[in-house]
Amino acid sequence: MDASLVKKLKDMTNAGLMDCKKALEENNENIDEAVKWLREKGIAKAAKKQDRIAAEGLSTVLINGNNAVILEVNCETDFVAKNERFTGLLDKIANALVNSDATTMEEALAVATDDGTINDSVINITATLGEKISFRRFTKLTKSDDQVFGKYIHMGGKISALTVVNGSDETVANDVAMHLAAMNPKYISKDLVPEKDIEEEKEVLKEKAINEGKPAEIADKIVMGGISKFFKENCIVEQEYVKDPSKTVGVYLSSNNSSLVNMVRYEVGEGIEKREENFAEEVMAQMK
Repeated sequence: MDASLVKKLKDMTNAGLMDCKKALEENNENIDEAVKWLREKGIAKAAKKQDRIAAEGLSTVLINGNNAVILEVNCETDFVAKNERFTGLLDKIANALVNSDATTMEEALAVATDDGTINDSVINITATLGEKISFRRFTKLTKSDDQVFGKYIHMGGKISALTVVNGSDETVANDVAMHLAAMNPKYISKDLVPEKDIEEEKEVLKEKAINEGKPAEIADKIVMGGISKFFKENCIVEQEYVKDPSKTVGVYLSSNNSSLVNMVRYEVGEGIEKREENFAEEVMAQMK
C-alpha cells in the first residue's frame, strides 16, 4: 500500500496510522470511502462513551473585529485537556463560530470546518483521543464601533470571561473581565436583576429571620438589609473592585468614562455532576 496515501488520510482525519491503513484496506484504497469509514467508526466509539461524564476541559475567548465568541469544550480527564489536539479543537471551533450566524448548539454543530462540520471535528477527536469529548456551550457577542471587548482567561482556560464596554479603553474592558472571572457576579446592576430572583431572596431572608425568632417588623428590616447585601455581592457594578477595593467596579468604570454593556463568564465543569468512582471498582468493571 502506498504510504503517502496512508499519510494523506491521517492528515485528513487525525486518526491513527493503523486505523488509516485498515480503513484503506477495507475500502479498496478509496480515500473518500476510507474517510467515511473512519468517521463511522468514530461515531461508534463516541456512542459508547456517551454515558461517561466529561467534566474536565477548557474554555476560551476569541475576538474578531466587532464579533466575539466564548465557548467550553469538555473531556473526561485533565490530561487530555492539555493535549495539543484538544486545544487545537477549541481554536478550530472558535474560529469557525466567531463570524458565523449560529445562535443555537444545533446550528453551531453544523458550522463548516476543515473536517466537514464542527460536529465532525468533535467526532474525529473523540475517536483519536479515546475519551468522551463534548462541545458543551458557546455565546456570541457583537459590539458597535464605539464599544470595546475585554477578555480574561484564567489557568489556561479553566475560567474565561468576556465583556462589552462602552468607551474606547480596552484596558478597562480587560480589567472588568478579570474581575468578572475572579468574583463571579451574576448580574450587571441591581436594576437588571429579575424580579423573580429578588422575591426568592426576600422569601429566604424572611424565613430565616422568622426561624430565628425575630418579630415581623424586625424581620422586614432584616430583609431590606439583606437585599442590599445581595445586590453588593451579586451585581458587578456594586462589588468592590478586585484591583482597588477602595472603589466599586461601577466607580472604576465611570471614572474612565465607561459603562458595562454585557458580560459572560464560563467556568469549566460548572453545573456538571461529577461521578465519584471507586478505583478498584472501575478496574473490575473494565475487566468484565
